[in-house]
Amino acid sequence: MALQLMKLYVGVTTTVDADPENTRFFYVTGAPTAAGATLNIDAAAFFMDNGDPNVELPVLEADNSYYNVYVNGVLQMEGLSTYTPGITAVGSLAIDVPAGGPGIPMSTPVVLEVVNFTPTASNTVET
Repeated sequence: MALQLMKLYVGVTTTVDADPENTRFFYVTGAPTAAGATLNIDAAAFFMDNGDPNVELPVLEADNSYYNVYVNGVLQMEGLSTYTPGITAVGSLAIDVPAGGPGIPMSTPVVLEVVNFTPTASNTVET
């Protein structure tokens, strides 16, 4: 009999779940923000989806998260905002209002949406 390479066969099925956690934060501007200025919103200035006050902005999980900013119901471009997670006086959202355009009027709603994914995987081995 000729020599042959012996191989082990193992059939594996992998199931991956993303498990997103979507958290929304709300703020209403108390004063206008002029074009060329920055609107800074502290973590404690936001209120939660249920109307309760907020005290902390969540950490963005590395490679498994994103955030969106809506001003007056309109999704804003990524480069206009800076998100800093953390508690009151640490956590914040800064929105740079481009020069030469309109500013943000008083009483404008700002919505911050933070989505973190917690991926899980399970393997089923065929025998």
